Amino acid sequence: MEERTKLQQEVAEELENRSGQGERIRATEMLVNAVAESYAKHKGCARLDQDRLLNKEILIDVLEKLREILFPGYYEQERIRNEYLKYIIGEKLEYIQYHLKKQVAVVLGNTELCDGCTKSMINARAEDIVDQFLGKIPQIREILATDVQAFYDGDPAAYNTDEIILCYPGMLTVSTYRLAHELWLLKVPLIPRIWTEYAHSKTGIDIHPGATIGKYFFIDHGTGIVIGETTLIGENVKIYQGVTLGALSTRKGQKLKGKRRHPTIGDNVTIYANTTVLGGDTVIGSNVTIAGNTFIIDSVSSNMKVSSRAPELEYSSVHQTHTK
Repeated sequence: MEERTKLQQEVAEELENRSGQGERIRATEMLVNAVAESYAKHKGCARLDQDRLLNKEILIDVLEKLREILFPGYYEQERIRNEYLKYIIGEKLEYIQYHLKKQVAVVLGNTELCDGCTKSMINARAEDIVDQFLGKIPQIREILATDVQAFYDGDPAAYNTDEIILCYPGMLTVSTYRLAHELWLLKVPLIPRIWTEYAHSKTGIDIHPGATIGKYFFIDHGTGIVIGETTLIGENVKIYQGVTLGALSTRKGQKLKGKRRHPTIGDNVTIYANTTVLGGDTVIGSNVTIAGNTFIIDSVSSNMKVSSRAPELEYSSVHQTHTK
């Protein structure tokens, strides 16, 4: 009788376990259905039935290869021999051209810019864009040479240009921006933002690829700098950490797309740490120095120094109380 009771108990436990598993399966099915329904409801956050898929990892790899061409001998694992230089450049350019063309074709095919285009038309357009972009490399190197010089001249803590190229987050961000900006000018969607946001994630410096920045641009320290899409920056400009060149208001959202929202900065301007300059109508003239922790929404004439009043500081003695 006891054995029979024990057997019945085991059977009951097994049936209960199966019942529990069945409930979990049904619960999982309900969850799957709910998630699938949310995809249909919020189509802007799901990419379904699309053959053309952008490969972000490949794009970052292409960016790193481009930076190897911009600064040869700094990022490779082996010494670059001068007698093999042209072969090495050609090999890297071939890699970049092949992969970047495919990714540009993807973003062109996924936007209204090429709505109704055939695959051959998209590929031809992508090839033309990449050829134009790669043709800008000598010009980009010329501008970056001025940036490296500005970094070296402006920072007494820099002992050589190797240190700037290998170590400075500002140089990583600026070189990435210079590349992304050229793609932006060629009206390539998405890819320029992927590149600049990659640099942003690495350095904490946020430069929109649509911004226009002149030669001899120097970012000191850099963390927390924000430079908006329609910002115009002249030559020989020096910016410290925490500076924002932003929009006065973005409450109108998409209605502001394509309009000037960010300030204009003239030549030979220095903007010290944690300063905010806002507005598309705000123009900072040439040869201006702006002190740190300053908030500016109005234009500043050339040859001016701008500062905010320092807060009043209170000092009091610290008395130690001795007890016996």
